[in-house]
Amino acid sequence: MGAILPLSRPVDAARQWSWYLRQQAMSAIEPTVRPPAAPHRSTRAHVYSRPPEPVFFPESEEVPETNRHLELRTALYLILKREFAHTATLGSDQFVYWDPRTAKKRLAPDAFVRLGVPHRTFRTWKTWLHGAPDLGVEIVSDSDEGEPDWDEKLERYRAAGIREIVRFHPEDRERPIRIWDALDGDLVERAPDDPDLRACETLGLWWTVVEDQSLGPMLRLARDREGHDLLPTPDEAEAKVREANEKLEAEVRALRAELAQVKGKRRTRRRSSG
Repeated sequence: MGAILPLSRPVDAARQWSWYLRQQAMSAIEPTVRPPAAPHRSTRAHVYSRPPEPVFFPESEEVPETNRHLELRTALYLILKREFAHTATLGSDQFVYWDPRTAKKRLAPDAFVRLGVPHRTFRTWKTWLHGAPDLGVEIVSDSDEGEPDWDEKLERYRAAGIREIVRFHPEDRERPIRIWDALDGDLVERAPDDPDLRACETLGLWWTVVEDQSLGPMLRLARDREGHDLLPTPDEAEAKVREANEKLEAEVRALRAELAQVKGKRRTRRRSSG
């Protein structure tokens, strides 16, 4: 049945009837707009020319490491973990992969930091899943002889997207600390005369070198430019807590002795007055 149009005056009825006929004609010409259909998913089992070849990303590799290098990188990692585990994920010597198509493009920084996510354990670090680390640290060692040269390693850091690179050479007394920053897609080294050369921009701290009795020059972080207010190692932090507790216990013993002395004087006065 056609639409029933209300008729008032003859002129209005004619206009309404004309509008109705135009709408019917347009609907016959223009197709109805429908939402796109969901993609068809076949349940057929296709025959392929070969099986898929997933990329295998190794978790480790047998490489030589001197005991001194192990101690230096472990100490730095533990310092970083103690200070930043609640706000960052930290790694030490785990593989960092940045290309999901190959396992050959990788790094293994002696320490690295990814800000914004509380620390958790992981086997390898894949930048396409977790983002690039914000900070990478390399500690030069005699065991680096089989490693790529520094220019090649620096190019890997650039490709991985790590934005602050620190290179610490314990045996270089003139320039033990060198730092590169990511600028416009490049990694550019800070000039030796930069007054803020040792600033750790990622963490808002300062790099410094401390002479350790057993390890020699040791890379550390401080809250001040001069390197006096050091972030403590776990052993140093425990020693400070122990020292504070001993001081508190000594103060409590002294207060108790003073209180006992006052009570003794009061008892003496009561006896003498009685």
